[in-house]
Formats: sequence, C-alpha cells, structure tokens
Amino acid sequence: MKVISFDLDGTLVTDEFSQMVWHQGIPELYVEKYGCDYDEAKHFIVQEYNKVGDKALDWYNIHYWLTLFELDGNWENLFQRFTHLIKAYPEVPEVLSSLRRASYQLIITSNAAREFLETEIEKAQLTPFFDYVFSATSDFREVKKTADFYQRICTLLHIHHTQLIHVGDHFEFDYLIPRSLGIRSFFLDRKGTGEGSAIVKDLREFINKL
Repeated sequence: MKVISFDLDGTLVTDEFSQMVWHQGIPELYVEKYGCDYDEAKHFIVQEYNKVGDKALDWYNIHYWLTLFELDGNWENLFQRFTHLIKAYPEVPEVLSSLRRASYQLIITSNAAREFLETEIEKAQLTPFFDYVFSATSDFREVKKTADFYQRICTLLHIHHTQLIHVGDHFEFDYLIPRSLGIRSFFLDRKGTGEGSAIVKDLREFINKL
C-alpha cells in the first residue's frame, strides 16, 4: 500500500483561521483583560512572538501564550471565535474521496500544534478521510518538519520511505526535505508561479501526477 501524506494549512485548508487566532484573537483577549488600545496590544504581542521566534517550541504553543499574558478564558473559547473561518479548498473532498477509493492510506503531517490540527480537521469535515494525524511540534517536539520527522513517520507506519508520497505548500519542509530522503514529494504552488514535474497548482493536478 502507498501512503499519501498531506500538509494541512495552505494545502487542505486555508490558513485564515490560524492567522486570526494569533493576530486578532490573542490581541482582543489582551485588550479585554487590560483595557488598552487594540493596535498597541497587537504591536506588543507581535513583538513578544518575535522574541521567542519560530525555532522555539513555545512559539507554537497556545497554552504558553495564554499563560504568559495571563489572559482570561481557555483556548477552546478563543478558537470558537474563529472556527467559522475554517474552510477546505474546493477540490479537497473530491480528491480525498478519489484517493480513498483507490485504496491509498491517507495521513496528515503538519508543523501545527495538535489543538489547531484537531479543530481544523473536524470543522473542515476531513476526519473520515485520514488514518493518522502527526504534529511535529506536539508529537515529536520538533519545530519544523525535518528529515528526522519524516523518517520517524515511516518507522511508525512500518513503511519504507519509497512507499510514502507527500504534498504541501512549503518548498523546503514539504518538498526539498522529504525529497532528500527519497520520498516522492510535490510542492503545492496555489499561486501557479512555478513550473516543474513535481510542482502542482492544486490537488487535482497532484492526483493526476500520481
């Protein structure tokens, strides 16, 4: 059996939800807590994000930020403000159904924390399509989808790397790194600016190339 691995944000679902949680939701909670100006709060919070940086696990951890800023409420309530923004790309249900009928095993491999993954997958109605969901940050304590991350996925699934196919929208972490291991990988360029045998503009084109 071949296993097909999908990135989530920017590949299966739009990234509007996660962007709004980090860049509007948390500033709004800060304003509600401290009564300051919204723009001032957002500027301060983004500065704090940048101090930590995306090479640290805390950067991806919603619990860390709610605790750091001593914000009221929990992450579920924060997410609920924006779940209406979670949308799968138009071709996704058709593509996943087609791959399921063709007996591929489908998994999600993402850098996002598990709280985001589970919320987005459920609200986008993608749960029935996938056998496994892996978070680099929550499950493996890695801040990016490294070569080690992909190798560990293959080990857990008891497959050789040549049995794994991956597609995602980050050129380095979804294409170059898995390709360096011999994994058949595709770069999803929804802007349609790139060309090449392993570059696809949507997931319909991806399954046509399988």
